[in-house]
Amino acid sequence: MVPEPDLERFTLPIPFATGADGERLARAWEEVDRTGDITPVLEHSARRGRGSVNGTVGIIANPVSGRDVRRVAARGAVSTTEDKRNRIARAVIGAVTAGATRIVAMAEPFGIATGALTDLRINAEIEIVDVGATVSPADTVRAVEAMRARDVEVLVTLGGDGTNRTVSAVWPEATLVPMSTGTNNVFPSLTEPTVAGAAAGLVASGVVDAADCAPRSKLIAIELSGSSTDIALIDAVTLADDFVGNRMPADGALIRQVLVSRAHPASIGLSSLAGLLRPCSFEEDAGVLVECGPGGQPMRVALAPGLYRTVSVLDHREVPLGVPVELRGPTVLSLDGDREHTIDADDVASAEVRRCGPRVVDVERALELGAAAGVFTTTQAPTGNRALNERPTVHYHHADGTPIRDCC
Repeated sequence: MVPEPDLERFTLPIPFATGADGERLARAWEEVDRTGDITPVLEHSARRGRGSVNGTVGIIANPVSGRDVRRVAARGAVSTTEDKRNRIARAVIGAVTAGATRIVAMAEPFGIATGALTDLRINAEIEIVDVGATVSPADTVRAVEAMRARDVEVLVTLGGDGTNRTVSAVWPEATLVPMSTGTNNVFPSLTEPTVAGAAAGLVASGVVDAADCAPRSKLIAIELSGSSTDIALIDAVTLADDFVGNRMPADGALIRQVLVSRAHPASIGLSSLAGLLRPCSFEEDAGVLVECGPGGQPMRVALAPGLYRTVSVLDHREVPLGVPVELRGPTVLSLDGDREHTIDADDVASAEVRRCGPRVVDVERALELGAAAGVFTTTQAPTGNRALNERPTVHYHHADGTPIRDCC
């Protein structure tokens, strides 16, 4: 008779390891194969000292992403509230199946997360955090602050480049699984939410180490006059004769400088211009600068879904990490598609690409490592054996942690 493992002794999930530690883990798995007792692997996990992981996945969904004027000015797809609820439900099911034990989500007027989570039959604790949302960018700021205060291991974000830029500005050390529901979607992934959530669960539970599948991303650090700063994740663009707050697609004739942290010809948005000239990957320790203006080489660029415009290119070059680029005024500075700042002719402003952004989970890599660790083999891994038909315990809290309802 194979003895039942004493799971109460261990609070850590099945690990994945490499090098000498990987050899020890392999021997532990050999013992499991020989005896059918998973205790040696759990003991290995305990010895690795990974008790800090807590299995918590946070959900931040921008309720207005995929719904702005660019659906009229171009042909961007509309991301409905029901679609976002469905995506969240799929992601959470994946996360819990892969090892997540706690889900934290933001309450907002559209009821996206609450509608997705309250009726799910999953064996996990759910906390709905009321940050006083008013459907503004400040909602995301307060939600990220609340997630950080709750020691969330991995954040699943639903939005575009702009949503993730806000998240990254508040919590640059976060580990993200960004899912695309916005207009400009270079930073977030188009991965199916079920497996994206599973990747988040694997990292949040410690089954897969973030160091093995979630490298730090690049960002563009902006220095403005008066010691003010800002960031962009994908592109910082200067525009002539424009204005802050303009949500319409950029006029190709007004583009002057395009600095990108990454670029590919298949992208949509201003970064795709650099992608047509000099592609730059996530992994490459560099960015690309494109200089534009009258008299240059005309190029047709997909500046928005279903919208090509002509941009006149004067020059382009690779920009190594940490090398500042002067932003010349007078101009309006667009960050990840949003016009945010005015730079006057006598202002001193610069931008540089750095690798100090949030960790971004490589979903495919995380699933490969999770599969190798036996997470989805139910005879070996407790996380794979978890019942998924129980009603969750749902807590409703204010941002400071005080209960809204009598749930605790």
